[in-house]
Amino acid sequence: MIDFDKMVDAHIFREHRPKEIGKYYPSEIGGCMRKLWYSYKYPQEIDADLRKIFEAGNIIHGFVVEVLKSEKNKEVELLKTEMPFKIEEKDFTISGRVDDLILVKISGKSALVEVKSTKDISYAKEPQSSHVTQLMFYMEATGVHNGIVLYVDKNTLKSKVFEIKFDSEKAAEIFDRFRFLHKSLKKNELPDAEAKEVKDMNWMCKFCEYKNKCDKNEK
Repeated sequence: MIDFDKMVDAHIFREHRPKEIGKYYPSEIGGCMRKLWYSYKYPQEIDADLRKIFEAGNIIHGFVVEVLKSEKNKEVELLKTEMPFKIEEKDFTISGRVDDLILVKISGKSALVEVKSTKDISYAKEPQSSHVTQLMFYMEATGVHNGIVLYVDKNTLKSKVFEIKFDSEKAAEIFDRFRFLHKSLKKNELPDAEAKEVKDMNWMCKFCEYKNKCDKNEK
C-alpha cells in the first residue's frame, strides 16, 4: 500500500528560507502586523497541515483560471494569471509574484480579481478587511483601478463576488503599513496585536503560530 498523505507532504514541501528585513511581500501586508513582525524575528517552518490548506487554495485558483479562459465564457477575457512586480522604496523593496491575483477584461475594462478559497461561502457577507487591503495595494501598484474579491467554496465551488472601488487614500495608507513594518523591525519595536483589535481579523488568532508570544507581548 502507499501512504498518499506522506506523498502529498513530499510533493508540496518547499525549503524554508528565513525572511530578510528590507524585503517585503505584498501578499502579507493585509494580515496582522504583529504576526508579520514575528515572522521576521522568529521564522518558523510552515506546518504541514497549513501547507496543505495553502495548496488547496492554489488548486481553487487554477480552477478559476480555467473557468475564466474557457471559450464558454466569452464575456470575460483572461489577460494574466501571474502578476510579478517589484517596487523600490528608499531603504526597502516590495516584490514577489502574486499567486492569487488574476487580470481580466470585462466589458472592455481591465479588472484585478483576487481569488480566495473558503470553507463555507455562507459566511462571506462582505470582503475581509485584510483582503481589501491586499487588493487595494495591487490596484495602486499596477495602475488597474477596478477590483474584485472572489470567494470560492472549497466544497461546493459556489462563489460570491465583491466589487472593490479604488481609494487613493487607502492605497497610500497601505504603503505606510510597509514603512511602519520596516521601521518597527529595524528598531525592534513590537507592533500592536491587530488581529485582536479588528473584529473580522479575530479568527486569525486561533490559527496563529505566534499566539503564545503575542499573549505575553513578547519581543
